[in-house]
Amino acid sequence: MRIAFLVPLASLVLLAGCGGPETSQANNAQANISNEARPADSAAASNLEARLSLGDAKKVMHVRHEGMEAIGKSFKMLRREFDSASPSMPTVRASASQIARLSKRASAWFPAGTGPETGKTGAKPEIWQNQRDFAAKLLAFQKAAFVMNAAASGQDVSAMKARYADLGGACKACHDKYRSEMKH
Repeated sequence: MRIAFLVPLASLVLLAGCGGPETSQANNAQANISNEARPADSAAASNLEARLSLGDAKKVMHVRHEGMEAIGKSFKMLRREFDSASPSMPTVRASASQIARLSKRASAWFPAGTGPETGKTGAKPEIWQNQRDFAAKLLAFQKAAFVMNAAASGQDVSAMKARYADLGGACKACHDKYRSEMKH
């Protein structure tokens, strides 16, 4: 019940803080991915510059943590299915869809004030120190997630496995530089 209340509340806080979905590209991941004319880091950078109250920052950090955990679980399900002799296509499709859906939301998960200075997090301070590089890696992850999801809607398991490998590479590129290990 508590989580169900916090997720919509955090979404409202984020929308209110950025002027709403119609004024903020940071909340429109499809625009982040498809608008080639805009610099790759502009949406994430504008999101990174916003400051939140401590309470709101903690809520965003919680939403970010839960989102990343869900992405990780879906990624592990994909690995399990692709390691099997006969992957379950409904499981592959659901997992790929979950990752793509959450990747859209990830642009709003890293506003300024939600780093290790605020509380326990796996997000390194380098995210806010190297905003351009982080935004590029986030965009690469979002693109890989959408390509994986598109491949999963087809029938070519080899293509799905190749897109899964690309997605893993995008995750690793960001995690190697911007994520510290967390002990739960």
